[in-house]
Amino acid sequence: MRELNQHTAQVLAHVEAGEAVTVTKNGRPIAVIQPVDTPSEPVYGFRTDPMGDDDKAPVFNGHPLFAERVDDWLTGFGSDDY
Repeated sequence: MRELNQHTAQVLAHVEAGEAVTVTKNGRPIAVIQPVDTPSEPVYGFRTDPMGDDDKAPVFNGHPLFAERVDDWLTGFGSDDY
């Protein structure tokens, strides 16, 4: 708060340049000053949402014996029995 009070023009120049500024009081964040055109939700360069609705999870409609074969193929993996 002190820096904002004493250097308002410089702080706002940073905001105008696209930077978001967090205002703290006694080391505790109390506000964020950001450019007007900045989305309220953070934008990430990678996907952060779930892969879709749970009710639209893919369903395997393969041969019914496939699950049994997979179990046979994986027997011994992940154990100390070689």
